[in-house]
Amino acid sequence: MKKYQVLLLALFVSSCGFQPLYVEKKHNNTWYFSGDFDTSITQEMAQIKVEPIAERFGQVMRNELLDSLTPRGTPKQPKYRLYVELTDKQIIQQALRNDITATREQVRYKVNYSLYDMKTGKQLVRGNSIAYSSYDIMSNPYSTTVAEKKGEKDCAQIIANDIALRLGAYFHSRQTGVGDSSAI
Repeated sequence: MKKYQVLLLALFVSSCGFQPLYVEKKHNNTWYFSGDFDTSITQEMAQIKVEPIAERFGQVMRNELLDSLTPRGTPKQPKYRLYVELTDKQIIQQALRNDITATREQVRYKVNYSLYDMKTGKQLVRGNSIAYSSYDIMSNPYSTTVAEKKGEKDCAQIIANDIALRLGAYFHSRQTGVGDSSAI
């Protein structure tokens, strides 16, 4: 019975138009598992130069972007330039005690990003991304600092993954002609 459920699920997923984002099929058969993929989207994304980002949060986010966009190192002659700017960091105190001191904080990071073509200077992609983190304020200041830093790193990773995914979607739509690549 379980085999039939797996087969039914595989048929359902293949009929809904699911396709991988970072690779394209080189042939027109219905199955992706013949081992013949075009990886030009990941090669195109590896041509992005990520510009330095201000503050410690920006440094962590830039490192995450470099790991996901250019895992083999910075391109020698990049085609694209990515600018990322932290536009807002908001700390919201939550769960107040009787003496009006917070026991929990929520932090919101908002960044704007833009991808430019190096040859033409034309802006290709523009957008923003937001990530939230929260942590407990403990009686031990060291524990609170560690929790705060972990939340900052997690938010940087979330935003970097979001930007990389949106850039991948842009290059995928540009290469395949599917969707409106200017609306990303």
